Amino acid sequence: MKPVLALIGRPNVGKSTLFNRLTKSRDAIVADFAGLTRDRHYGQGRLGQREYIVIDTGGFEPEADEGSILREMARQSRQAVAEADVVIFVLDARAGLSGQDHDIARYLRRLGKNCLLVANKAEGMREGAQLAEFYELGLGEVLPVSAAHGQGVRGLIERALDALGLPEPEDDGDAAEAEAARQTIRLAVAGRPNVGKSTLINTWLGEERLVAFDLPGTTRDAISVPFERNGQKFELIDTAGLRRKGRVFEAIEKFSVVKTLQAIESANAVLLLLDATQGVTDQDAHIAGFILEAGRAVVLAVNKWDATDAYQREQLQRQIENRLAFLKFAELHFISAKKRQGLGPLWASIAQAHRAAMRKMPTPQLTRALQEAVQFQAPRRSGMFRPKPRYAHQGGMNPPVIVVHGNSLEHVTTTYKRYLEGRFRKVFDLTGTPLRIEMKTTRNPYADGDS
Repeated sequence: MKPVLALIGRPNVGKSTLFNRLTKSRDAIVADFAGLTRDRHYGQGRLGQREYIVIDTGGFEPEADEGSILREMARQSRQAVAEADVVIFVLDARAGLSGQDHDIARYLRRLGKNCLLVANKAEGMREGAQLAEFYELGLGEVLPVSAAHGQGVRGLIERALDALGLPEPEDDGDAAEAEAARQTIRLAVAGRPNVGKSTLINTWLGEERLVAFDLPGTTRDAISVPFERNGQKFELIDTAGLRRKGRVFEAIEKFSVVKTLQAIESANAVLLLLDATQGVTDQDAHIAGFILEAGRAVVLAVNKWDATDAYQREQLQRQIENRLAFLKFAELHFISAKKRQGLGPLWASIAQAHRAAMRKMPTPQLTRALQEAVQFQAPRRSGMFRPKPRYAHQGGMNPPVIVVHGNSLEHVTTTYKRYLEGRFRKVFDLTGTPLRIEMKTTRNPYADGDS
């Protein structure tokens, strides 16, 4: 098992910057803004052949009031400490000690875990007198680092891993890791703020893994969580809720939107969550449009279905048919994440959508399906030209791309393309994935010749 390192500390001491250094990524949002990270955020790191897992946490306030979001963040931090082999307590070398640092140190001393004391933002500082006050915490030696500039970070990782006394692993290559990544389905849960994305993932996991709070915008980063169901490995991605551009006031929220769009782009499949009590809004249609544009497999789920009456349900179904007509290839489910209703069939649709997105379509079968479609209904003549589709082959997966070859195909109408799409979907069972059809006209070698 890879050792787990948890980053703990009060808000705005640079934990997320250090997380990005330790994982050599930009997975955690970083800005000069206290309290930006709210959930536990996992990442993979490597030093030579030694691999490890890092957990980034929100600002830790052990004495936060019950019912506040700070209390929820503190619970996430405690869970990270419980999971960790080594706790890295991050302090701000420039700001000095605070009462909150003493509270965290008391909590860590009681646990008796492996703990490293790290003074961040120590670039240009002499190690002696300026760091002396941190020894008051009674947690041993203070390691000065600068996460922003990378100073002292390698030594910190070595210290953390050496503390566990683990043997140097042998180099088995990256083949097994690459194969595992191929077999893992990356599932992004997307939707407007406060539709219940974090609640749904917590329900699936059976634990309060993500901060779920009745406050729009609680999730600000795209949080990735490993999950396994019936032998199939998933990577669940809880995304920040997307608002209309005009309502994205804070710079932080703009970062969150970018992370959400990146999460959708990098996912194999997306679960678009709607709120039954709010109906289908412009924001829902915008998110759906981006998922379609990205070519991701998609499943629609209407959450809070139990909180609506018969009239609201009828109206909602009409709105989905009208406003999300371009996603009619996606399966639709009505669920309640809080009451665990309707969640079983959801997984079957997610698996089907992923299978469809990765479907291999042999050229002979595609060409036969194309010829049967043309025989049943030929494309309309356009002036002097009648398009003549001849054969088809697969041009890509996730989303599936079908390339049709023939004569005068530039005159094929959008309506006829939709007809072909329907035929291909039926033959190859492409429920849940966008399908792209490209027309390639065979060039006439005599078209530019002299008469």
